[in-house]
Amino acid sequence: MPSLGDLFADTRGEDRTMRVSYHPEREAVVLSLWSGGVCRASFRMPTGDLPRLLALLGGVVAGGTPPAGTLPDRTDPRTPPVERTAIVEQTRGTTGAAQRGVLPIAPAPRVA
Repeated sequence: MPSLGDLFADTRGEDRTMRVSYHPEREAVVLSLWSGGVCRASFRMPTGDLPRLLALLGGVVAGGTPPAGTLPDRTDPRTPPVERTAIVEQTRGTTGAAQRGVLPIAPAPRVA
């Protein structure tokens, strides 16, 4: 593990953890999901996206919304539109309105 990083326990237990490590040579922070000693998934976040993530998490900690200007301004016509979906059922019986940004559709690779 790189010299700068941390380990977080999942609320579900079962030896699930998330490791966060900083890789300055790649200008990325890696978030990896572990089950015991097996890495199940990883995500490389560019360091340029960290202020947006920190603003979101800061808003969660503060119990409110992040400071103005730290998240995309949805009133600005230059901001990409947000696709709103109907009420969806989530895990453990929680329901609510889902929002997600419009993502590009990448063609699936074909295997012969």
